[in-house]
Amino acid sequence: MIENKDDLAKIITAENGKPLKESQGEVLYSASFLEWFAEEARRVYGDVIPASATDRRILVLKQPVGVSAIITPWNFPSAMITRKVGAALAAGCTVVVKPAEDTPLSALALGELANQAGIPAGVYNVVPCSRQQTPAVGEVLCTDPLVAKISFTGSTATGKILLKHAAGTVKRVSMELGGHAPFIVFDSANVDRAVAGALASKYRNSGQTCVCTNRFLVQKGIHDKFVEKFAKAIESKLHVGNGFDAKTTQGPLINEKAVEKVERHISDAVSQGASIVTGGKRHSLGKNFFEPTLLSNVTTKMLCTQEETFGPLAPVIKFETEEEAIAIANAANVGLAVIRSPCLLCHVRSREEYTSIIFGLPLCKRKGRGDLCIMKIDHRKSCKEGNRPPFSALMFECVGCGKCWGG
Repeated sequence: MIENKDDLAKIITAENGKPLKESQGEVLYSASFLEWFAEEARRVYGDVIPASATDRRILVLKQPVGVSAIITPWNFPSAMITRKVGAALAAGCTVVVKPAEDTPLSALALGELANQAGIPAGVYNVVPCSRQQTPAVGEVLCTDPLVAKISFTGSTATGKILLKHAAGTVKRVSMELGGHAPFIVFDSANVDRAVAGALASKYRNSGQTCVCTNRFLVQKGIHDKFVEKFAKAIESKLHVGNGFDAKTTQGPLINEKAVEKVERHISDAVSQGASIVTGGKRHSLGKNFFEPTLLSNVTTKMLCTQEETFGPLAPVIKFETEEEAIAIANAANVGLAVIRSPCLLCHVRSREEYTSIIFGLPLCKRKGRGDLCIMKIDHRKSCKEGNRPPFSALMFECVGCGKCWGG
């Protein structure tokens, strides 16, 4: 993968639309997943457990479960494959990869590299299909008795369907489903750092990632200043364009259906009193391009705060007390990530109170009052560290435990 990183990145940008720089970064951390799990293959440890009888020992051996069906999304068409396939191969399982119908070429390219790397025929299999065939192919993978394990990343609705199919043969399943991540900014936060974090957490891949912030909760005392600076940052730092243009930070959305959902959420919010601070419409470049959008005066009754938008839309909700913020953050059955301030003690306490959220450790260098703490794992900065913690949660977005030793 490293030897072919430029070609792989171009394929990602060509079929997904994300800026080439993001695609290049994805290829690098995609490869690092394989490096990580190759080393973890050395540590498929068993156990010796004391028995109640003194003359006996209980031995626990770990063995491959068998054929693993890998069903991946289009937003990270390389990384989502290597993260799952690397673990399966390290455990000794063969895989059948069913890539998203919007991005089959990245999967086929990885399959070709697997052949070139000497992986035996039949160990790493890729089954692309059309959008019309996807439900039938997914059902076969989930119901065939030869398949022992299902690993899926995608929407919650699709995950529920796959779970029903897999139940008939009681397959092992790991699912990373939809997100509705809140970004909570308290009055004590540094506004400039909060805006920088908001920009990065919302508009990566044009807002099309499961850990992108979907709801911005900003305390009353800092709200107006945050919205003003956030709007200026969007207008000055984000540039919509062709992913192969070096100036582009925002490529097109994956298809017109995705654009229509963003439009529907904006229209619903505005009809209920929300204000468009910046953006709010399709870009002149084409039907799949959409302007990065910021909404204020948003309430929890609006669709954009109840559903995952999966696009470049940032709705801001004003709150007064921490109790109110907790209630709003938990008013969803999915979560995935949060950014808030100011101290580690607050984060430990909030992990117990915010049931809709997966927490990592703060990434900020200083943890003094007024600093913004980023509560998520950033694979771009440290993929190997990102592989260590389990990726799981208390609500509907995760089933099973992903990408971790012992998970």
